[in-house]
This record gives sequence, structure tokens and C-alpha cells, in this order.
Amino acid sequence: MLLRIMQFPTKRIRKHLDGYPHGPITLHTEDDFKFMAKIGRIAAETLDFIAPHVRPGISTAELDRMIHKFMTEQGTVPATVGYHGYQHASCISVNHVAVHGIPSATKIIKNGDIINIDVTPRLDGPDHWHGDTSRMYMVGDKIPIKARRLIEATEKSLAAGITAAQPGNLLGDIGIACGQVAKDYGYSIATDFCGHGIGLTFHDNPEVIHVEPEDMGPTLLPGMIFTIEPILNIGGHEVKTLADGWTTVTRDRKLSAQAEHTVGITEDGLVIFTESGRAN
Repeated sequence: MLLRIMQFPTKRIRKHLDGYPHGPITLHTEDDFKFMAKIGRIAAETLDFIAPHVRPGISTAELDRMIHKFMTEQGTVPATVGYHGYQHASCISVNHVAVHGIPSATKIIKNGDIINIDVTPRLDGPDHWHGDTSRMYMVGDKIPIKARRLIEATEKSLAAGITAAQPGNLLGDIGIACGQVAKDYGYSIATDFCGHGIGLTFHDNPEVIHVEPEDMGPTLLPGMIFTIEPILNIGGHEVKTLADGWTTVTRDRKLSAQAEHTVGITEDGLVIFTESGRAN
């Protein structure tokens, strides 16, 4: 779920990087990374699990019910349930819904649809570690070429952002990389939303912009954990949130797609906590 707009620190001693305008950035420990690897794996497995059920004729509410059940069977809870009043285990965004689509019994997905499923399981214990990830799915066998191309560009934009997320680079390098891919394809990025720090807290610092920012921000240091989650639109970057307070659609009603991973900066690179263990 999106947020609007060295060596690891000593084991078991979590530190913070001050000077970031939105507040301190947590530098996580080696133990923290182990917890994040566990919850990240469950997040990825949730999206793996639901993949064969994404088919024409099923409602987004039924997909959400299965996701909720799967998460609880893994000993986790969906962090989105109760979050600012939200009552579902996932966000499911169809076609021109850019983000935060609310699962509904009346929303039946059709052959040719593209959908994004966004999940955030949380460890159900004294340490509430969060794993946040989303993935695009193509429904049926009649996917328009323009939809396939959009998904391809979105996945490449995420991959470029991940490649740029290296220790010693600046936070803004991620946005430059994501945005360049969108530009190369002739698409725009929804700039009302950004990635975010995550860990014990669902949404934390830093904010991860997916276009070139005005301020390149802090240097990426080992111990930082955050999401990268660009939203690419075939049309303009403008979006609007509907009266339900969550569902956000493209203003021009053209297709939108998103992809997301939770990553952590290490001494010599990064780890993708939410990488799938199998092909879609």
C-alpha cells in the first residue's frame, strides 16, 4: 500500500539517521533484516497463492477472502484491516484504478482485465514486522497489446528503481531510474503517491519518489528498508480519489499499472524481501 505524498548497525541496537526533513530514518539491524526476510517471503507467497485464482468471473471480494485466509494460516494478520478504517486484507485495483481499489462482491473481473493486488501481511507477535508488495495480473487470454506493454513498462520501472537503490547512491536516484523507464515508453507516473519506509511501522521514512525529485535526498545507507512502487499511467499522471476515500482512478480513465517490492540496503547492495520464489 502506498503512502501519499557501512556495516549493519550493531546487532540489536537500532539507530536512526537524522536530518531528513520528514523525520529520522531508521537504520535497521541484522536481526531486523531476518524478520523482514520472513515476513517478506510470506507477502510474496500470498501473491503466488492467489495467482491461479485470478480468472474471469471471480469477484474481487472473493479474491480478498482467500488472501485473508491464506495470511492467517501463515500466522500473520493483514495490516490493512483496521488501517484508517480500511476493512480488507488487500487492495485490488482493476484497469483504470491506479491504487487502493476496495474489494467488492459486485466487482467481477473479466477476460481482458488487468489488475493489481497489493498485500501487507504483518507478523502476529510482539514484533509487528510488515511485508508490503504488489503485483500485476492479466485476466484471461484476451489482454490488449497496450495493456501488456503497460505492465512490461511498470515491471521494468520497478526493476530500474531497484538497480538504482545501492549503498552510496542518493534516494533521488531511484526516482530518476523509475521515471526514465516510464518516459522511454511514453507513459506518465502518478506523482500523488510514493514508496515509504517500512518495518515495525507500516508507513515510515523515507518517502520514495518515483520521478526525479526536486531534492535528491539522503545517501542510501546499509540498514535502510523501504518500498519501491511506481504507478505508470498510459495517459496523464493526474489521478482522483473517489467518494469512498480510498479508490483512486486516473482522471482520463486510461489504464494504470503498479508493481512493488520491499527492499533493504546492505553494505554491498540490497536485498529484495518480497521477491517471488516462482514464476507467475
